[in-house]
Amino acid sequence: MKVGIVGMGKMGQAVAQRMLGLDHEVWVWNRNASRAQAVVASGAKLAVHPADLARDCDVVVNLLTDAAAVEQVYCGPQGLLSQPRAVLIESSTVAPEFQEKMAQVAQLAGARYLECPVSGSIGPAKEGKLIGFVGGDAAVVSQARSLLDQMCRKVVLVGAHGNGARMKLCVNLPLMVYWQTLGEALSLVRSLEIDPKELVDVLTESSGGPNMLKVRGGMIADALAGTPQATVTVDLATMRKDVCTMVEQGAKNGCPMPLTQTTLVNLERAIDQGLGPADCTQFPIWWLKK
Repeated sequence: MKVGIVGMGKMGQAVAQRMLGLDHEVWVWNRNASRAQAVVASGAKLAVHPADLARDCDVVVNLLTDAAAVEQVYCGPQGLLSQPRAVLIESSTVAPEFQEKMAQVAQLAGARYLECPVSGSIGPAKEGKLIGFVGGDAAVVSQARSLLDQMCRKVVLVGAHGNGARMKLCVNLPLMVYWQTLGEALSLVRSLEIDPKELVDVLTESSGGPNMLKVRGGMIADALAGTPQATVTVDLATMRKDVCTMVEQGAKNGCPMPLTQTTLVNLERAIDQGLGPADCTQFPIWWLKK
């Protein structure tokens, strides 16, 4: 299969490496072509325009930061909708209403468009162990199903466009709020002389320990010890974008979200102090030191 990947952020690169490992012919595009160097060195081919992928590939997966970038890639000059032969899979984390809008725009352009935001980070992406929330026409889903199964260990069909985004926000909300509660929990024991790794191990093994601690526990322990890792899995700026969307959706649904709102306020405070590019594991540490 000829697979296109738009967006060479961490997730885009991880999905591209996964597809290369399955012997697909992989084409990539990124606004800043230098960010694609690693996957090109691994065997991917660099496209000049997004339209090249839409015209020449069987499936194109789009993984970008925000709605503005997504709209530009689809609707801009030489965008994906200028020559839409491929099945277009939108995997960026955006608002449900934006997914609905893009689906309508794609339909008018004669494109086959699916949304598939995913749950999981870089490691699962490289191993094809993401969870995908697929919205769109069932016939188009069947055309892309083999690729979706290679990206994801579980593909959840959620119906109409926009529902995938709703599921993604639902899945991510407890994690976003947990970073705030973790900082508050750690504040209760900061006077204890306990090894950070042992502390994180206790939290991980407790009944309140989420799966996230198993994945990022080492990074949290290093941050607590004052030796944070250089790796950035999800930065605070991206967290703020997603949490802001969650709060907005709650308001549209007539549902107050006091915990999520508090998390958003504190993310904004941390970012105002320069932590926008910092990894998510720095958020509870910032809370301890603020």
